[in-house]
Amino acid sequence: MEFRLHILKPGNIMTENHIHIDLQDGVLVIRLDSPETRNSLTPSIRDGLARATERAVTDPDVRAVYITGTGKAFCAGGDFKALTTHNDSWSVHNRFRQLAHWLQPLIRLQKPVITGLNGVAVGGGMGLALAGDVIVAAESAKLMAGFMRLGVVPDYGMMYQLPRLVGMGRAKQFIFTNGTWTAEQALELGVVQEVLPDADFDAQALERAKELANGPIEAMGMAKWLMERSFESSFEEMMTFEALAQPLAFRTEAHQEGFGALKAKETPDFPAASKREFQYRHAKGEVTDDE
Repeated sequence: MEFRLHILKPGNIMTENHIHIDLQDGVLVIRLDSPETRNSLTPSIRDGLARATERAVTDPDVRAVYITGTGKAFCAGGDFKALTTHNDSWSVHNRFRQLAHWLQPLIRLQKPVITGLNGVAVGGGMGLALAGDVIVAAESAKLMAGFMRLGVVPDYGMMYQLPRLVGMGRAKQFIFTNGTWTAEQALELGVVQEVLPDADFDAQALERAKELANGPIEAMGMAKWLMERSFESSFEEMMTFEALAQPLAFRTEAHQEGFGALKAKETPDFPAASKREFQYRHAKGEVTDDE
């Protein structure tokens, strides 16, 4: 299944049903906006996330992704209507097959992804939250399992992500008992990396995303790609990966920018370096106007 999206340039806002997508200073801001469903994963929100993910992958102006919600919930999980009316085996299977087309690229995106938990994240909504490389939470935010209450298995990648964050035993206990973690508990467990005040949460969380967008995203992407393999790889394999990746990093404009700025005692301009890199690759025919 393919998703096609017209690429909007900086300053333009794309509004879908219940989701807003805007590029701000290199950050693709994705806001779930369906307060009446507590930002549940309805078809319109899933479609919007799919389109936003494709934009994040293909648009060179996107340097980082920030996903958050509006109202009192980040995302309340599964669509209640679908659970009620589209719960036959084929419909459920097809829905999750489609999910793989955008959730996997989002998690594997070679750019930093920040999820901002403005409120409660339940079930699949918690799975979406865990797609972030960096997860920041408002003081009042909560993470809730919720799956066993419905007699279903965890989804949205949660069975893969959660054990890697907290360990297998704690992940099983949390899921089996329909556990709830406050923002502070999640911070102590390493699930959340920072807790911010409710009053100006969104502004501060977005600023964190912009800080990452101003960094060397090429090196971040390579490091992310390698670290994701660390759980299944031996130490020797990881050292080999490092030895292969570092020469590539040394050849990037980002390295030249960072090293040059260090010698000159100046602040590096990594976004400008990325533009030079893109222009160089475009001149060589390594990328096309469609990318």
